[in-house]
Amino acid sequence: MTPAGEGFGARLRARRLDAAPTRSQSIAFGASGFPTQLMAQTFSAFVVYFYVSHLAVPAGWVAVAMIAHGILNAVLNPVIGTLSDRLRTPWGRRIPWIGLGIVPLVVAFALVWMPPELPAPGLIVWFLVVVAVYDIAFVVVVLNISALFPEIFRTTAERSRGNVPRQIFAILGIVLGTAGAPALYDSIGWPGMALALGGVCLVLLVWSFFGGMIERRVPEVASDDTTAAMRWRDQLSLTFRNRAFVPYVLGSLFVQSAVAVILAAIPFYVRYSLGAAEGEGSLLLGAIFVTAIPSILLWSAVVRRASPRTALLWSVAVFGVAVLGYIAPSTVLGAALVGVAVGVGVGGLLQLLEVMLAQIIDADAARTGHRREGAYFGVNGFVVRGSVVLQAIVAAGVLTASGFDASLGDAQPESVDGGIRLMLAVIPVGLTALAWVCFFLYPIRSRDV
Repeated sequence: MTPAGEGFGARLRARRLDAAPTRSQSIAFGASGFPTQLMAQTFSAFVVYFYVSHLAVPAGWVAVAMIAHGILNAVLNPVIGTLSDRLRTPWGRRIPWIGLGIVPLVVAFALVWMPPELPAPGLIVWFLVVVAVYDIAFVVVVLNISALFPEIFRTTAERSRGNVPRQIFAILGIVLGTAGAPALYDSIGWPGMALALGGVCLVLLVWSFFGGMIERRVPEVASDDTTAAMRWRDQLSLTFRNRAFVPYVLGSLFVQSAVAVILAAIPFYVRYSLGAAEGEGSLLLGAIFVTAIPSILLWSAVVRRASPRTALLWSVAVFGVAVLGYIAPSTVLGAALVGVAVGVGVGGLLQLLEVMLAQIIDADAARTGHRREGAYFGVNGFVVRGSVVLQAIVAAGVLTASGFDASLGDAQPESVDGGIRLMLAVIPVGLTALAWVCFFLYPIRSRDV
C-alpha cells in the first residue's frame, strides 16, 4: 500500500463520533434516503413493465422471478443483520459493509435496465442473476445504514431531529422514482435512464458515506467480545422474546400493509371510481407525499415533547381517520384534498417508526448487554415484507369479488366502484385499527430508555 493509501486508511479508521452529530453530518447521513428510495421505487414501479412490455418476456416467468426476488430479499434481512452485529474491524461494524456495497448496488441497479440482446429465456436468466446481486447489495447497504441510525443519534430528541432530513430526502427519492423515471426513459431510453439515475445515486451515496456515516468510538453497553460471541439462534430468540418488539413489528406490518393497499388501489380508484384519466393518479400520490414533507417537522416536534408511543398512536389515528375520507369523493380534486390529510398521517409514520425501533434497541441493550441494531432491523425487514403479500391478497380478492373484468374496459359493473372504495378506504382503516391496538400495547411509555 502506498503511503497515501495508508494515510487514507488511517483517516477512515480514525473517524469516530464522540458526541452528538453536527448539522452537516445529520444532513449528509440523511442524504442516503434519496438514492435508496429512488432505486427501490423505480425498481418496484417499472421492472415488471420493462421486462414484460418492452422486452416481451412472458408475464408468468417474470412473476416467478419477482417471487424469487421477494423471498431472497426477505431472507437476507435477518441474516445480514445478525452478521453485521458480529463483525469487528478497525473501521467499525457497519462502515465496511456499506463501503463495499455501494458500487455493486449502483452497478447492479443500472444493469437491470441494460440487458444484452437475448431471447426470452436468456433475459430471464439475466434478470435472476442481476437482481440477486442487486438484492444482496441493497440489503447490505440499506440495512447497515439503518443500523447506524440508533448509534449516531442516541436520544429521542436527537433521533427526531436527525430523522427529518433522512425522511425528506427519502420522499424526494420516492417522487423522482415514480414520476421522474418515465420522463427519463421516454426521452433518453431505458439505458440512458439507468445511467442517469445510477450516477445520481452513486454521487449521493458517496457523499453520505464520507460526510455522515460515522460510528461511535466505544460501544455504549457491551464489550466487543461478548456481543461477537452471541450465536445467530440466540440473536433471533432474544429478538422475538422482546415484549416491546413484538407489538411494534406487528403494528408496523399492519400499518405498512395499509399504505401498500392504498398505493395499489389508487390507479383503479382514479379510472373506475372517479372516471378520470390514469395519469391523474399522480395528483393523488403527490397530495400525499408533498404534504408528508412538512408534516415530518410537525411530528418531530410532537415526539420531542411526548414519547415515541404517544406520538405514534396519534399519527396512526390521524392516518386512519383521514383514509376513511376516500369513500366519498366523486372528483380528483376531492380525492386530492383527502390525500392532503392522509399525508399528515404518512409523515408521522415515516418519522416515528424508526425512532420507536431505536428505542426498542436501547432497551434491549440495557437488558442484555448487547448492541444489536442489525438483528432488529433485519428481523423487522423480514416481517414487514409480508405487507407485499397482504397487498396482493387484498387486491386480488376485492377485484375478483366485485366482478372486475379488465376486458370490459371502463364499462365495469357498478359493484366494482364499491369494491374499489372498500379496498382504498375501509380495509386500510381496519388494518390501521389493528396497528393502533398493537402500538397501544407497546410497553415503553417513557421518551428515553
